[in-house]
Amino acid sequence: MRQVFAIIGVTNYLLVVFLNAFTDLGHKIIIQNTVFKIYDGELQIILTAIVNALILLPFILMFSPSGFLADRFAKNKILEYSSVFAVVITLGITYSYYHGMFYTAFFMTFLLALQSAIYGPAKYGYIKELVGIKHISAGNGAVQATTTVAILGGIIFYTVLFEGMYSEELSTKEDILLTIAPLGWLLVGSSVLEWFLASKLPNKMLQASKRKFHIKNYLRGDYLLKNLRIIKRKKEVFEAIIALSLFWSISQVVLAIFGEYAKSELGVTNTIFVQGVMALAGIGMVGGAFMAASFSRYYIHTGLVAVGAFGVTTIVFLVPFVSSMILLAFLFMLFGIFSAFIMVPLNAQMQFLSPTVHLGTILAGSNFIQNIFMFTFLMLTTVFAYFGMNAEVLFYLMGVVGIYLTYMVFQRYLVMTFWAVMELFGRMRHRYTYVGLENIPQDKAVLFLGNHVSWLDWIILQLPHEKRINFMMDKEIYHWKFFHPIFKKGEVIPVSAKASKDAFKEAYRRLRHNKMVALYPEGGISQDGTLGTFYRGYELIPQNYDGVIVPFYIDGVFGSIFSKYKKKNSKKFFKRREITVHFGEALPKEMKAQELHDIISKMKEKNETK
Repeated sequence: MRQVFAIIGVTNYLLVVFLNAFTDLGHKIIIQNTVFKIYDGELQIILTAIVNALILLPFILMFSPSGFLADRFAKNKILEYSSVFAVVITLGITYSYYHGMFYTAFFMTFLLALQSAIYGPAKYGYIKELVGIKHISAGNGAVQATTTVAILGGIIFYTVLFEGMYSEELSTKEDILLTIAPLGWLLVGSSVLEWFLASKLPNKMLQASKRKFHIKNYLRGDYLLKNLRIIKRKKEVFEAIIALSLFWSISQVVLAIFGEYAKSELGVTNTIFVQGVMALAGIGMVGGAFMAASFSRYYIHTGLVAVGAFGVTTIVFLVPFVSSMILLAFLFMLFGIFSAFIMVPLNAQMQFLSPTVHLGTILAGSNFIQNIFMFTFLMLTTVFAYFGMNAEVLFYLMGVVGIYLTYMVFQRYLVMTFWAVMELFGRMRHRYTYVGLENIPQDKAVLFLGNHVSWLDWIILQLPHEKRINFMMDKEIYHWKFFHPIFKKGEVIPVSAKASKDAFKEAYRRLRHNKMVALYPEGGISQDGTLGTFYRGYELIPQNYDGVIVPFYIDGVFGSIFSKYKKKNSKKFFKRREITVHFGEALPKEMKAQELHDIISKMKEKNETK
């Protein structure tokens, strides 16, 4: 993450992202808190849902134009000019506050969202241009964290000021707006500062586009159909958009109904408490975004998505059973962490898989589909509320949607989910460092050969590689009842003394297909931490494949609870163990067992922890 902030323009860009979200949230919170103070029950749910729907509608209407603009013009200029638009809108909002024009201010929510809809594809497309492919996950994590801090800050800042100015004597929505009108100048000031900072962003557009936008084609829906076809070209991109759409739909409904739930079921009438609990989801998102970026330091870790979906679904089902605001605050914080596990990898994956020439269109299309889903869910929420369905039932309905989301992403990212769970558990006890990853070719088959000191070596070796390693494993362990389906799904190669030649033939077949295969030449876990005799079995693998041997040495795990020898009182239980994996330079396939043993022995002597 530090490397991202060292890139010229990143800090300025993140400040622009912060101010845009902070301003949008400020006005929304003022309107939403006014609704909360004046209305009750079903009408409160309906009006809150309409406010949120007004924010979503521009993203639906501006799908084609915003995508065109992001692909046609320099993205930094789009951010700059849309900031000017925000200044004009916030001046109009301030005017409506000072004249008690509630419905005008209500409608201005739509205009402010219109500015964000134009700005959105350029904002996210600029990440790839600014930080590059190498830092795309960290860049998305930083943007998600910044946006969330802005949302959190906007909720807390404007709610506290709102409550400070509010008086129980105020009986109409017009009176409330007149009282809090000075807050409008804060919105204007934020927009002006955003405009100034956006004007300083560097232009990262490599080649200007010559596309033209024809309004007739837009009105006929031609652009809509064409852009939807572009989005659906890559199945994984489209599935990521659908998953994000379902997640945001759940989130929007939860945010729309929680205020009424807290007021009617828990008797909470202070907006600071209500907005504060929801704002804690923002704190969770910040932490979750940094965690997701850390997990994706080597590749985009899509396995986090199913973990996040399962967590979000569980929390949505739990909320109606909790009556303590403290526990609700904790649940909303967890909700934020799991939300980031969904958003960061999926957004990064979309940007990574999208061709640069259509990146703006695809990101605008993502906004379009997500907002269609959210708008539909919010309209259904208003209908359900109108017919008397309370917030508790709506929580359960969103839980059902969450079950479908979890099922969908679990199917898509099954193997990666398994590794995400393994890494989550591993990181509770270990801190991993990988040295020499540059020695591993990405365009050839790789046969990993190295020491074996614990039951976790296979997990430790796999973590920094997006490409799955096909491990060779003792046949008896391979057929363990509970783990066998997992080993089979993970394409493990079973080895037995009686059929070792068949196993090595299978390893050869996979190496011929440019896969990565790993085995431990010692034949078992070390009893004393020393490097044992290397068996020559791997030499039976035919060598007519395009690949290399990469030696490795795992240091730091011997003596842990997962090794066969456990040092007494050598480590504090709550202190994470430092584990380092050293990958040596690639070796020719012809390398003999004794030569390999000598090379890894030297790696051990040079790098082993004293």
